[in-house]
Parts: sequence; structure tokens; C-alpha cells
Amino acid sequence: MKKILVTGANGQLGKCIKDAAAEFSDFEFVFVSREELDIENADFLRKYFIKNNFTHCINTAAYTNVEQAESEEEKAFAINAEAVKNLASACKANDVVLLHVSTDYVFDGKRKSPYSETDLTNPINVYGASKLKGENYIQEICEKFFILRTSWLYSQYGHNFLKTILKFAEAGKPLTITTEQTGAPTNANDLAEALLQIIAQDSTKYGVYHYSNSGQTTWFGFAQAILQHTGKLKDTNLAKTNQYRTFAARPEYSVLDNAKAQNKLKLKHIDWQESLQSVLKKDSH
Repeated sequence: MKKILVTGANGQLGKCIKDAAAEFSDFEFVFVSREELDIENADFLRKYFIKNNFTHCINTAAYTNVEQAESEEEKAFAINAEAVKNLASACKANDVVLLHVSTDYVFDGKRKSPYSETDLTNPINVYGASKLKGENYIQEICEKFFILRTSWLYSQYGHNFLKTILKFAEAGKPLTITTEQTGAPTNANDLAEALLQIIAQDSTKYGVYHYSNSGQTTWFGFAQAILQHTGKLKDTNLAKTNQYRTFAARPEYSVLDNAKAQNKLKLKHIDWQESLQSVLKKDSH
């Protein structure tokens, strides 16, 4: 039987994996929050892995506040890089397959066509740099790993763009959203399903992959679609701007090319608008 450790269980992706796990009754899951398993503690982690006979580890634990990372660089690198190094070492020592979630922000956004896995990485903010260092540690330490880079993750759980837009619309607050960045909003439920599918198919096609919903839009386009699908567009004061200033630099274009994951891992990539509607059907607030 496959025994799967899922870190970051209280985050939005961890919760989506918990939901998706119901379909995989022949897997044994161990969901742990940061309080239950601190992956920054290498010694504790080593002992934990020896005690439990895991076959797979899905790491969703991450420092994800892009803005705050600029002023908390040490903390971002501790969680997104050094803790990942600890996890990679524990997986390697115990012959555990590591599935790790990374980000489109490892790229600088200077391209105008979707990024493939072989394109040059060049992060332009602390968050992206910390995630790239985590990726590099995994590739140096592990042979059995899947790194899935994703983009603009949202769901019915946690704090994310979807929840923020709905909250503002319900409060009747005006919204000014940027048109400066183009990417692919990705439903965390789809990513959760993809991660479990990789395990289910016993794939040994290890390496770096891109996984996002298909299509592309701007943050303004995403906001517009959310309001349209919830019938709130006509009652919301929504404006676009190309002058939205943020503390952290953001890639202007970070659409991911999913062809490798489709061809090698046979993963489905649902259109972002279609997937958005499926999240909105869930009880999101």
C-alpha cells in the first residue's frame, strides 16, 4: 500500500488534497500541519521518516506571501529552501518519492509565449528566488522527485485572489485591478488531483513539470470573470489600471507550457474559466 505524507495540511492546497484523497481509498494518507511536523527541524524530520514507512511525500508547505517575503527574506528562504533541503534529504535516505510544488515566479516574465521546463530561470523577487533554491536542492539531493510548477493558485479555501474579490464585491467596495501581469489562474483542486494521479500511475518519469489550468488572462480579466460568473459584475465598481505598484517585482508574463505534463504524465489541463466555475459551485464562504 502507498503511504503518503502531505505537509502543509492546513494550507489551501493541503485541504484540496484532503478532499481529493477520498477518491483514492487504497492509499494511506498522513496529513500534517506545521505545528505537527516542523520541516525546518532536520533532526526531528529524520526520525519521523524512519518511524513511518512512507512511500511518497507531497510537500505543500511554503512561505507564499510574495510582498512580505521582500522584508522577511531569511524566513522565506528558511521555509522555501532550507526546509525543502531537509525534506529532500529525508526522502532520499528513506527511498521516498518527493512531489514538490513550485511556482511560475522562478521566471522573470520577459517572454511573450508560455514558459517550458527548459527555459532559463531568473526570479525577480525574493519569493521566486527562495522557491528556485528549494527546487535546486531537490534536484541535487533526490533521484525520485516530481517538481510541479504552478501559477496563480486559488480555491474555496484560505486567503487567495478569488476570496478577496468576492469579499470586496459583497462589501460593495470598489476594485481597481492591474492589467500589467498575464498568467493562468489555477484551481488548487485540479492541482491536488494531478499530484494524486502521478502517484496512482506509479510514474518513474521523474523531473520538473509545469502544471496549470490552460488559457491565460490578466488579474483584471480574472477579477472580471469571477464577478461575471457570480452575477456581481453589474453591481461592482471594477476599474483597470496598468499603474498598480507593489513592493515585490512581479513577472509581467508567466504563463506555463503544460505540454510535457500532458505528454509524459497524461495529466489533464482544464481551461481556467471552466475550472473557475467548478470552484464557484462549491460552498466557498
